[in-house]
Amino acid sequence: MTRHRCPVSLPVIHTAAALVALISLCVTFRSGIHEGALALAFGLLVTVGELTRWRGRVREIAPLGAAGALAYALLGENAGLPTHHGVSQSVVVVLAASLLGSVPHIAQGRSPTLDHLARRVLTVGFAAVCFQPLAHSGTLAGGPAHALLLLAPLTLTLLCDTVLAAALAHARTGWPFGPLLRDELRATLGIGSAVCATGAVMALAVAVAGLWALPVFSLPLLLTQLSLRRYAAVRATYRQTIASLARATEIAGYTPAGHALRVAALSQAVGRDLGLTEPELTVLEYAALMHDIGQLSLVDPVPAGSTAALPVEEQRRIALLGGAVVRQTGVDPQVAVVVERQADPCREQPPAARIVRAVNAYEEKARDAGPGGPLKALEELRLATADDYAPEVVEALARVLSRGCLTLPGVG
Repeated sequence: MTRHRCPVSLPVIHTAAALVALISLCVTFRSGIHEGALALAFGLLVTVGELTRWRGRVREIAPLGAAGALAYALLGENAGLPTHHGVSQSVVVVLAASLLGSVPHIAQGRSPTLDHLARRVLTVGFAAVCFQPLAHSGTLAGGPAHALLLLAPLTLTLLCDTVLAAALAHARTGWPFGPLLRDELRATLGIGSAVCATGAVMALAVAVAGLWALPVFSLPLLLTQLSLRRYAAVRATYRQTIASLARATEIAGYTPAGHALRVAALSQAVGRDLGLTEPELTVLEYAALMHDIGQLSLVDPVPAGSTAALPVEEQRRIALLGGAVVRQTGVDPQVAVVVERQADPCREQPPAARIVRAVNAYEEKARDAGPGGPLKALEELRLATADDYAPEVVEALARVLSRGCLTLPGVG
């Protein structure tokens, strides 16, 4: 299987961002701040955006801050008068505002803020380098030509930000770069393109109407951001509900405490290593959480809930009963399919079912093998036939375990 790796490491990205920021600070200190009121207005906008940002399941989400920063980098005029802030001041103002807005997040220890700041500095610097020379050279004369010439730097900036986000995620987590880039591109088609379009329109509006355009175009984006946060909260509650339902087997004494959560966490890591998409990873997580729900139909619990040691027909019966339960919960039908087919012959299973089957077997074998259990369990999976466990899944599991960066609930 071809594995996509990004040649750029985390220190390289951070160092590049630090150099851009340092050079910009030196140049701005020497030349002074131009259009202080304009800088203050955009700085406040970016600060508010940073204060309201939040951490999604995979990425930082700060549409208002990103749009404000991009608008300042793409600003060539203010109410018909040319601006003179240039590339360096664009970076300095956005960096200062982002740092100010990040103080509460840093104080509460939320997420890797350094990655977020590095991405913001490099993206704004790239956009300003692409646009500001055109604005100051007199090439942009306003009107349709101005709007059209914005498209080129806007598109390049969008691609730059997408690649940078994937590179940061890869460097931070070790997940394959190719699938991360694919997911970032898909996200770009959604909220990413809306943020870039809003930033460009905001810059054009300020060029015509002045700073009064900022609140007009910021309010809809802020409302959208609040709606996204509410949607994310609903999704989180939905996931917690499924996790609570999955704990029914633990409460009833059919499976050890934390087993479902450990299988779900490890399954997701393996799925990412194999390049599953975000929707596929969601189905995988829910199926892994509920993979043992069929054991509730048993009169006599399986010792330690170790279904991997049961006869195939018994495993299949439990899986089918589990799928029937899942279908009654209103969860995505694909989750029920994965639960039902986790005991089928490996070659006939969908990818998610192969992953759940292998990870569940590993977790049970590692738990029961005592000292050295993880190595023994992995060796058993490797020695099994391809009809038992998919070789590519077992190797992905080995890679995930070798990285040693996964924190499993209830372990350690």
